[in-house]
Amino acid sequence: MRALSGLWRWRHNPLRRATDLAEAWLALTALLLMLLVAPLLGVLVGSSAQESLQRSAHEQRLIRHQVTATVIRRLERGPLEADPETATRDTRTRVLADWTAPDGSAHQGPVLAQLKSAEPGARFRLWTDSRGRLVSRPLDSAAATTHAVLAGLGTALLTAGLVETGRRLVLWRMVRRRHARLDRAWEQAGPDWGRTGADS
Repeated sequence: MRALSGLWRWRHNPLRRATDLAEAWLALTALLLMLLVAPLLGVLVGSSAQESLQRSAHEQRLIRHQVTATVIRRLERGPLEADPETATRDTRTRVLADWTAPDGSAHQGPVLAQLKSAEPGARFRLWTDSRGRLVSRPLDSAAATTHAVLAGLGTALLTAGLVETGRRLVLWRMVRRRHARLDRAWEQAGPDWGRTGADS
């Protein structure tokens, strides 16, 4: 972005090359895109994600229900589960439980319960759909807003990064062309060097 300061300074400078002015305009364009377009895209993506996630959270709250389950017995760790000595401590216990779905049907199965004591008869809450199938907890409004804000910030940063990458690629091409022109000029001037009577 150093070329940006040269845009004003080189307006009437007799030593100014066309590429100097082009580099300065490229830097100004990239800066405006990063300051105006990237935040605008971030806001658009964030508000679209907010609307979509809030709608999804509302739908999940309508179709997911919290029911009370009762522990039948504690289940042993399976052979594929992590070794308790090496894994981080999980506060949930694997139990066989039964519960009644919102539609009145009875269900039974293995679940992970967050209980201090997983003794038979202990009660805990879990989330199911209307037919009693286990589902995850519905998305709450605060989490949806957090995800939307992160999506907007990520979009703005990605856009700014792409603009800067594009600017650097264009600048690289411009410098390569400038060097190629300089090399051709040196090749044309080179054979006359050091010759007696050469018109140089």
